[in-house]
This record gives sequence, C-alpha cells and structure tokens, in this order.
Amino acid sequence: MLFDNTYVQQRIEKAALLKEAGLNPYDNQSARDMQAAAFRQLHGPLSEGGEPDEQRLFTLAGRVKLLRWMGKAAFATIEDESGPMQIYFNKNALEDHFATLKKTLEVGDIIQARGFGFLTRTGELTLNATDHLKILTKAIAPLPEKFHGLQDVELRYRQRYLDLIMNPEVRQNFALRSRIISHIRRFFEDRSFLEVETPMLHPIPGGANARPFVTHHNALGVDRYLRIAPELYLKRLIVGGFEAVFEINRNFRNEGMDATHNPEFTMIEFYWAYKRCEHLIEITETLISDLVTALKLPESISFRGHTIHLKAPFKRYTYDEALVQIGGLDPAVLGDVEGLKACLKQGGIEIKGEASIGSLKADLFDHLVEDKLIDPTFITDFPIEISPLARRKDDNPAIADRFELFIGGYEIANGFSELSDPVDQYERFCAQVASKEAGDEEGMFMDEDFVTALSYGMPPTAGEGIGIDRLVMVLSGQDTIRDVLLFPAMRPAKNEQKTDEE
Repeated sequence: MLFDNTYVQQRIEKAALLKEAGLNPYDNQSARDMQAAAFRQLHGPLSEGGEPDEQRLFTLAGRVKLLRWMGKAAFATIEDESGPMQIYFNKNALEDHFATLKKTLEVGDIIQARGFGFLTRTGELTLNATDHLKILTKAIAPLPEKFHGLQDVELRYRQRYLDLIMNPEVRQNFALRSRIISHIRRFFEDRSFLEVETPMLHPIPGGANARPFVTHHNALGVDRYLRIAPELYLKRLIVGGFEAVFEINRNFRNEGMDATHNPEFTMIEFYWAYKRCEHLIEITETLISDLVTALKLPESISFRGHTIHLKAPFKRYTYDEALVQIGGLDPAVLGDVEGLKACLKQGGIEIKGEASIGSLKADLFDHLVEDKLIDPTFITDFPIEISPLARRKDDNPAIADRFELFIGGYEIANGFSELSDPVDQYERFCAQVASKEAGDEEGMFMDEDFVTALSYGMPPTAGEGIGIDRLVMVLSGQDTIRDVLLFPAMRPAKNEQKTDEE
C-alpha cells in the first residue's frame, strides 16, 4: 500500500506543516500567465547581450524536477508541458516564507513562481522569483531517482502518468500521435468527407474476421458485442445517400496481444461512393505523403531495425506476384491445391481452416512475404476466399478488387471496391457461417439486415480501413504498439490477481 511507505509518510507530514502555516498544499488558485517555452522565446535577446528588465514580471508554474539548496538561496528546475525552466529564489526576496519552503519543498511538487528573467553566470536563462513562490500541489509519492529515471518497461506502461512525468520524449511521441490524427481528420474533411459516429455495441459482430468481446445489455435483456469494425454501419449510410463518410474511433477484438496488437485499437474507416479500389490506392499514397510533409517528418525513418523510405510512388505487386517475386514460390503451384499444401509442409507451416487455394496462399503469404514488405508496398488482387466483403473483379471472379498497404513488414491499411450484389453477399455470409460452425472462431455471423440494406441498392463504392496505431508506430519510429497507446492493455499485476479463496 502506498501510504505504508516511509518516504510517503514524511511527505504527508510536510503537507501537514504547510497547513499549519496557513498554506493549502493543494491550492486551486494559479496565476500562471506564461509557459516555459514562451518565456524562453521572449527572453532570447538576453543571450545576445540584452539587459534584464526587473520591472517586467512573469508567473510560471510546473513540476519541480531538480532542486539545489545553497544556504539562503536555491535553484529549482521546473517543467511544464512546453519544457523545463530554471528558477532562482532566496531568503531576502521571500523573507519568512523561505524557511517554510526549505522544510516542505521537494522534487515532484508543483509550484508557482513570479519574477523576472535573467542569465546566470553560466549563461542559463532563469526566472528570479522576487514575489511569493508557493506550492500549488504537494506530491506525496517521490519520483524515481533522477539519474536512473523510470527504466522498468512494465511499470512505464502500467503507470503511464509516471512515464510521462519522467520522460519528456514520451509526451512528444503522444503529441505527434495527436497531430497525426488531427491531420488525417482535416485531410478527409478537405475532400468533402463527412465525419460520422456509428454504434460501439452491435447486435451482430461484423465487418472483419475476428473474435468479439461479448457484454450484456440489462435493459434490453440481450447480449451485445463490442464492435470489431464499423464497416457494415458505414456502408448502410452509403445506401442511405451519403457519398463520402469516415469515422475515427475504437475497435475491439478479443484476441492476442503482441508488438502490433492490442485488444482495443484506433482506426479510420472511410467509404466513397462512385469510386473504385484504384482511387483508394491513390488517396492513401497522397495521405501518407501529405502527413510526412505537413508534420515535417523525415522521408527515411528507422523502424524495428529497418530504414523505411516513405517517398512516393510506393511499390505495387499483385498477390501472386508477391508470392513468386518476394516469397520465392514456384509460379506453377499458384493454382494447385496439392502443390500449395506441399509448399506449406516443406516450410513447416500449419494449414489453417479450409484448404482452399485462397486460404493456402494466405498462409504462405503470411510466412514468406509479409515481413519482407519494408518500404510502403501495395499488394493487390487478393483471393476472393479471404475477402468476404469485397467485390469480385469483372475479368476474374476468383480475385477480389482489393488491396492492402504494408509498411515495415506490417499491414497498415486494407481497402477494396465494395460488394453491392445482395445475393452474392448473402451467399458469402452463408459460407462464413458454415466455416464458423466448422470451428472457425473468427468466421463472420449472418447479418440479414445488412443484406436487406444492400437490397435497396448501394452505388458503386470503395471503402478502406487504416490502422492509426500502427501508422503512428511507423511514423514515430516506435517498436511496439504499447509505445503509441497512452494506456495499453496489461495483464493484471500480482497485487491485482485474486485467488479462488478470495
């Protein structure tokens, strides 16, 4: 328990000392009028020989990260969201309050100071606190030791607030994530897409092959599923007359966790009437190039031991071309079930689900091709068996008019020309249900209402989903999805686990 800690008890006692002195250790009255970065920018002329203006006072506030007492004076480094700033204060300026601070002020506390800017003898810009310096928030939990910081990766994710306090670069990564999402939103709005919101609780999980989370709606007395994808609802909107819609929001999949998977994750899905798969490829390439330019990101990024070149145009292969040219498969086996099985067996690859040509190719693609797609690469012309919601190509019904974008060896986006034939869609749902009944836990459910919606007529449409978390991973050069999620899913800590006896 936190309060059993000796150092915590000592800090609680210091909070009590502040109360005895008539000071609130959790003050709600802040007069901060400037952030540290703005203060630094304003006082830039001092470094060029300018004179400090002792009559012009500013109020800064932030968390104490360093504190050095020197008899009747002290230096403190505080940090706000914009960065650090050094503060100087002494007994002459603060009078009796200096003694109170000396007894109670510690690293980790959040303080406010008012004064003027000057340069120390070492040339460091500093706020000379000439007015009352006060503790706004007394921190009772001590921060990790300065020189070692917060190095326990598990603790960093479990106590993200502490990670953000100790590691400013982590805050910068999440600020970049926010800017990426903001820019994506503007990108689509500028192209006349309408942002919409669709349900998170679904009566039937659909839009992807995945295991859903199940919950219960007490008022209705029915089970509901946390959505695995918004696709089928967004396409209902296209049926209803909207021609360009997008949604940025969470999806939930009750599956494993690893470097690129979290049970809840953020995606953008967008649907575009009177467009085809090729239009999606073009807008996706434009979007990523636009992000690199607008956010001033480097065109070459280091990611998981690779250097990724983000300059357009991106590479393109059909599914079969990738299997042959990248995976090293013999072209003669591409249409041969037994030949594909033999390749899987030779590679020690387990055959998953039904042994159709499409599913066998997918198993080989996963093992022979995917992790070799380092620079942005579009893979097109997917087998129809693994594309239950995509439109068949007119010149080859065995192929879906679909693509996926890979960067750094991982799928980033999936898009296709949408299936608008309600009879074909119904038959594919039936095949998915049969697969599910045969043991495929990720098989889709039958969604009769969606088939009904298609029956009223959906215009030619193209739709796509982009994984925001993985895209942020690549653009920020982070090796794991946990480093781009503020609060990633974690296994229960030992003190959170309960035994059967409890």
